Amino acid sequence: MKRFLLALVLALAAVPAVAQAPDRSPRVTARLLAEGPVAPGGQVWIAVEEVIRPNWHTYWINPGDAGNPTTIDWTLPSGWSAGEIHWPRPKRLPVGPLMDYGYEGKLWLLVPVSAPASARSGEVVTLNVAATWLVCERICIPEEAALSVDVRIGDGPRDSALAPDFAAGRALLPTDSPWPVSHAMGASIDLFVAVPALASARPAAVEFYPLDAGAIRNPAPQQVGYNDKGLVLRLTPGTKAATLTTLNGVLVLTGSDGSVQALNIKAPQGLVPAADFTTTAAAPAADAMPLLLAMAFAALGGLILNIMPCVLPILAMKALAMARHAGSERRIVVTETFAYSSGVVLSFLALGAALLLLRAGGEAVGWGFQLQSPIAVAGFALLVFAVGLNLSGVFEVGSVTAGESLTRKSGTAGAFFTGMLAVAVGAPCTMPFGAAALGFALTQGPVAAMLVFLALGVGFALPFLILGLVPGVLAFVPKPGPWMLYFKQALAFPMYAAAAWLAWVLAVQAGANSLVLLFTAAVTLALAAWLWTATRHLSARGRAIGAGVVILLLLGAGGAVARLKPATSSPTAESGVGAALPNREPYSAARLAELRAAGRPVFLDTTAAWCISCLVNEQTALASEAVKTAFTARNIVYLVADWTNRNPEGAALLKQHDRAGPPLYLYYAPSAPAPKVLPQILTESIVLDAIQ
Repeated sequence: MKRFLLALVLALAAVPAVAQAPDRSPRVTARLLAEGPVAPGGQVWIAVEEVIRPNWHTYWINPGDAGNPTTIDWTLPSGWSAGEIHWPRPKRLPVGPLMDYGYEGKLWLLVPVSAPASARSGEVVTLNVAATWLVCERICIPEEAALSVDVRIGDGPRDSALAPDFAAGRALLPTDSPWPVSHAMGASIDLFVAVPALASARPAAVEFYPLDAGAIRNPAPQQVGYNDKGLVLRLTPGTKAATLTTLNGVLVLTGSDGSVQALNIKAPQGLVPAADFTTTAAAPAADAMPLLLAMAFAALGGLILNIMPCVLPILAMKALAMARHAGSERRIVVTETFAYSSGVVLSFLALGAALLLLRAGGEAVGWGFQLQSPIAVAGFALLVFAVGLNLSGVFEVGSVTAGESLTRKSGTAGAFFTGMLAVAVGAPCTMPFGAAALGFALTQGPVAAMLVFLALGVGFALPFLILGLVPGVLAFVPKPGPWMLYFKQALAFPMYAAAAWLAWVLAVQAGANSLVLLFTAAVTLALAAWLWTATRHLSARGRAIGAGVVILLLLGAGGAVARLKPATSSPTAESGVGAALPNREPYSAARLAELRAAGRPVFLDTTAAWCISCLVNEQTALASEAVKTAFTARNIVYLVADWTNRNPEGAALLKQHDRAGPPLYLYYAPSAPAPKVLPQILTESIVLDAIQ
């Protein structure tokens, strides 16, 4: 019964919002219109009209930083053909730190349709269209409509009643630029329109809309400059600007009298003369957070990451190993401090670069994206398990004993890879303060984004930098002795606990059967680790045989992990992720819109099984009896957006609220126009105050 109800909820969530809204009123009303009859072998213009509800918008062919354009799927009689959509000039639609391109009010999308020469005069044919669009306000709802229009074959006058509308629709279409255009690429993109008259006309506004996603940074200001040869528009390069040889798009010029001219631009690379730039920008910057503040937040977030239970054992062991060199071997301490910090910072930069490259390629990824892959989760679980085995003394690298290794474990390479390991096991969490900074970074250009990741790494490495570089701090670390062996072995158990948690994450992602592969790989890994140490005292031939067996075992463990695949069912529906409260349902934009239209209060929890902060908040705040009672009394619906596996709707939700990853908590009061954003670290009182 439970599975049936869950399936029913998911099925309802998949129904278009146009059919689910309690007021039965779609956000966009569409119809199909024909300009007139068409002669055999001739062409007729068809319009897809969208009447968009006030305060809502749909999207241009390049939607900007978020969204999807309208699509039209034709069903035509044999021999008929439809051309491309002719898009009217768009407008800029700022959404927080993002910039979208789209339409409000009434929109006409014009499409030329050709009749075959064999069409018989006097006949009436029906043209059918399946149109889909994404319509957004504070939330985004996919809608669709099946449209049709009858077209008569033959000669004759056009429908006079529609003539003004078709004329108005054509007036909004960009025309090819009558003037030469070119662009130059450097720290900025300078778009040059070679017409001296523009320098004296001085348009009231100049806006460029790129056809290619990633050509420019959409929210950045567009500065207008003039010289005696024409107009120069200075743009900020986007993530794909370096790959473009031609800058394609629409240039919109608004005259001082309010007249608007939209031009199709195909600007090759060329020389751009120097220009005198005004201080007026054609579009305001939308950066919600200054770069320096974002870097400060990132550094503070990285500092907080050090208290994660997976990270503390690694840092504690490295600190104790360094304490042995305090005093007489100060140079070693400083060297290892910088090596560890370098490993940390370079790891964060590598993660940031990978994230930016994936997003530039169109992937909906955010912080913690590496744990959205079951293979990566299993790999992390085995890595943490291996660290635990090492701390327990099951194996050592080298011929020294466990106790000797504990006090002699040093070296630049060891410190560097310790820093990398600390980042690997600490990265799954989105830390307070750091989340806002990461959300900011993912809306910026690559330089600003990497500066934020650099600050995150420096913050994470800061405690170790203080420990190694400030004289006297290591004096507070207890001196090495036999007690360290027992302390080391005790630190293995947090690592085993972390491995168990990652096993649960894997079960959520890939199903319970995936644990068979993981446990097989773990046992194989443990056997390989034991054999590595057990064969160290043998002859050279014995050690070689032992090493060969170890390699085979490790390959077998890797082969088991490589067979893992994501589960086909929804993690939220099949697991305990976000299961703290009653009235729990999986999130979808359509379901949220339905609940909002019905006046229901909604608490939205964006979570993931691999997000430690999410799990802690659930157990310490959301699962409390007082919160459950309050939710039940107020009839609050608890929507769970599970980002354990890659999820386009979850990614869109995080992007809409400038977050790089979970947790994200939103409370939608029945009458409030916008949701209340809760802190990332919850307490019972914070939740109760928010819903009251």
